[in-house]
Amino acid sequence: MAKNRDSALERAIEVVGGVVALADSLGISKQAVSGWEQCPADRVLQVEAATNGVVSRYKLRPDIFGREVRAA
Repeated sequence: MAKNRDSALERAIEVVGGVVALADSLGISKQAVSGWEQCPADRVLQVEAATNGVVSRYKLRPDIFGREVRAA
């Protein structure tokens, strides 16, 4: 795990296949992704899509999207 990296972002990187794979899927540099401690607000939906929803916006940025509410 990268120093100070949020666990949800770390999981997203793992699911996609690494920093390079995530960066490629977002069309940005691997250095940009490597510098993230948490997913930037303007990238959350793209990262969620890159993981096919495995890592949700609610896990990536609960400070913005709140807690995920699941139907019973």
